[in-house]
Amino acid sequence: MATHSATISWTLRDGDDFCAKRYSRVHHWQFDGGVSVPASPATAIVPLPWSEPANVDPEEAYVAALSSCHMLCFLTEAATDGIEVLSYNDEAEGVLEQNAAGQLAITRVTLRPDARYGANAPTPEQAEALHHRAHERCFIANSVQSDIITDLIN
Repeated sequence: MATHSATISWTLRDGDDFCAKRYSRVHHWQFDGGVSVPASPATAIVPLPWSEPANVDPEEAYVAALSSCHMLCFLTEAATDGIEVLSYNDEAEGVLEQNAAGQLAITRVTLRPDARYGANAPTPEQAEALHHRAHERCFIANSVQSDIITDLIN
């Protein structure tokens, strides 16, 4: 199969007190294609000034990975069926809360795909079937414990 990698880098900043837990958690994700993404814990988890709200946090990245994988599988399924997709937008949302074991977890991700079509636009039933097939093919969704909900916009 394939191996996927990322390099996560963090360095203690001058003036931070690590053992007192007064240190910045801002870090970088470096991907094999060369993209570097500024990352941080969510400010709801680690308050300012030890986090950076402008950076991507792991929870957002998790939701984005699920949404992106679903979209890519959906586009493949639509193309296979001869359905032309002109655009796709998803305002996905994940909920961080305690799971049944009492641990913090993203327990639910809601996808809100809004696909716009050209030739051979699907019926609502066909679109639902496409999204169902996309969900079954999405290896990110197949890899997680979260419930993943697809709440169709269109």
